[in-house]
Amino acid sequence: MIEGAGGAAEINLYERDIVNIGCARSIKPEIILVGDIERGGVFASLYGTVELLPDDIRALVRGFIINKFRGDYEILKPGISQIEEITGLPVFGVVPYADIAIPSEDSVSIADKKTLKRPVDIAVIRLPRISNFTDFEPLEAFANVRYLPLDSDLGNPDLIIIPGTKNTTADLVEMREHGMDKRIIEMAKMRSVPVIGICGGYQMLGRTIVDRGFEGSVAEISGMGLLDVATTFERYEKQTRQVTKQVTAGGPILESIRGEAVSGYEIHTGDTVSCRPVFGDDGCIDESGLIFGTYLHGLFGNENVRSALLGYLYGEKGIPVQGVSFEVVDREEGIRKFAELVERHVDVPAIREIIGSGKPG
Repeated sequence: MIEGAGGAAEINLYERDIVNIGCARSIKPEIILVGDIERGGVFASLYGTVELLPDDIRALVRGFIINKFRGDYEILKPGISQIEEITGLPVFGVVPYADIAIPSEDSVSIADKKTLKRPVDIAVIRLPRISNFTDFEPLEAFANVRYLPLDSDLGNPDLIIIPGTKNTTADLVEMREHGMDKRIIEMAKMRSVPVIGICGGYQMLGRTIVDRGFEGSVAEISGMGLLDVATTFERYEKQTRQVTKQVTAGGPILESIRGEAVSGYEIHTGDTVSCRPVFGDDGCIDESGLIFGTYLHGLFGNENVRSALLGYLYGEKGIPVQGVSFEVVDREEGIRKFAELVERHVDVPAIREIIGSGKPG
């Protein structure tokens, strides 16, 4: 299984594409194209992709799978027959749409999010280069999580989260151009609305960001000044690791779990210096305990963190939480259910034969 990025047939990028075409040329895998019928135009997408692939990569394509189908399969069948006839490739199956608790496809699925009626309102800033937004899906069962573009009015959130980003300095500049940074600072300072920054969002909350030319041009820009930290991009060295750390900060949100363990993963560039860490040697928290940042992705997947945060937010709204569980469906259980769904609707033996023989079945 190889995870690519973007579309498989980005013809303007072939000469410098590493993750898709470059990887395929290096490994020469058996390729099965999966089309999302829910977004429309699935047959055009599958046919167009095959036709636009370079000849050597097109020869590696073994067939198709159609995903997220809703409706009458009999109506779809003529299209399946035609795509098989004109491409000479089989459709291995049609997977129906199902409401299963598995993480969304990063960033692509933000537009699919629906506002739900929940007692607590959380505003996640939808940065132009947002990454790892699935960090916040464990909160969606218990709060109205809104993903707001930079030109949006914040409304009346009970919590603001600034997520990770593929480019901290560029997104911070755009936040400033739209005035979103000022709106967040006003909410935090004038209304004591908690603010949490994850990864790039953590870096933005600090005093300064110094870029030695690794995110963009050489520059020093001011952060939002809500945390007493400074970040420097001195070299292109991405830190990627899974970690378990201890909650070392207190305050209204985290005091109840101080000393407990939390797990997550780090994937970032840049070094941040902090004298008030939150989780072991990671992150920073302000004196009020209502504003903090961390490099830990997957933070809200920890039930203790989720319970402490939601318990505080519910309490501020006067909603009792005694006896309330903030447990979410186990991710592994969701993956198991999805695997069972695929096995019921896809010709898995034919795919196994292809993998084993390296040739179409």
